[in-house]
Amino acid sequence: MSAKSVAVRLLSRREHSAFEIRDKLLKRDFDEQEITQAIVELQQGGWLSDERYTEAYIRMRQLKGFGPVRIAMELNQRGVEESIVDDYLHVGDESWQQTLEQQYRKKYKNKSIEDYNDKAKRIRFLQYRGFSLDVIYQVVKDK
Repeated sequence: MSAKSVAVRLLSRREHSAFEIRDKLLKRDFDEQEITQAIVELQQGGWLSDERYTEAYIRMRQLKGFGPVRIAMELNQRGVEESIVDDYLHVGDESWQQTLEQQYRKKYKNKSIEDYNDKAKRIRFLQYRGFSLDVIYQVVKDK
């Protein structure tokens, strides 16, 4: 079985970044030159696109309640170029504020903040989810 056919099979299940495909093919002991050729052919044929992968990944992670900081970090770890991430992430978009508020309501319902430790715990949770401090403070100070 060729590297290209294995890559096509992987891509038929879900989108992958070129970095992920390269990594998975290397683990299957394909030759570096064959992997590079397969990736180039798949990119030229429109089968493999870091842009499409980035768009799908951002949508999936945002629906699961993660913020732009964490998503950008995860995409970086998956080998997506920072310029592509910046093009698709739209950090200033209002949908991130909605995602943050949904996560806050889901986790804390309508419970008011008891004390400083409780407030710090809530802020840490939202930071872990990938939201920046300035938007977190906006949500937490209103509660």
